[in-house]
Amino acid sequence: MGMSTAGMEALVASSYFPDITLTFGLTASDFVWQGFEQGKKDGCKEWPVSGTSTLSYRGKPLAYMPFVYEHPTYWKKIEAETKGSGDFLRSTCLFADSEKEREHTEEEMIKIENIKGKLILIGADDDSLWEAGKYVRRMDLRLQEYPHECEYETITYKHGTHFVLPESMLRMALPIGLKFVMRFIFHSAKKYPDECEAARKDIDKRLSAALHEWITV
Repeated sequence: MGMSTAGMEALVASSYFPDITLTFGLTASDFVWQGFEQGKKDGCKEWPVSGTSTLSYRGKPLAYMPFVYEHPTYWKKIEAETKGSGDFLRSTCLFADSEKEREHTEEEMIKIENIKGKLILIGADDDSLWEAGKYVRRMDLRLQEYPHECEYETITYKHGTHFVLPESMLRMALPIGLKFVMRFIFHSAKKYPDECEAARKDIDKRLSAALHEWITV
């Protein structure tokens, strides 16, 4: 299971290791990203690393989608998109503009058709970091086109934010004030709090059911 960047990593791992028979990809991209670093550099908190991939296998970097923006424009674009948005961070421009610059190569796409067992892909259309809903629908199309052995579900929500996590999991971390925190972090959670909560509760039911079935089989 992985969410956000870790969602991409979870899908890649499952595509390489057939012993993995239950995979949850939450707000995961269907392609491998260019490598990036976080910290402090020239007034920026994050920057792309030229010529590197986020992931490697057996010591060799995987093919990746290069970001169209280089340092420091990369972070300046994030700052500009975030300003006045009501989100703690917005970075959809990095991914949308990079996809507009050139089409993905087949090498950089995650081979989700190689995943075994049960696969659940979840994203929301109001994701403020990247176009998670679009990626989920694109993975659905790929699985319709490519032979595969996994049993899969692709689920998209109109409202759910970037944190498409089970409600119970988030409440373990924030037993009090979850809705308030979510509204502070995401504009959509402030504007559509009930819809976002309903999405998290639905995710909770779906993932819990899949996990129970996997354990008991």
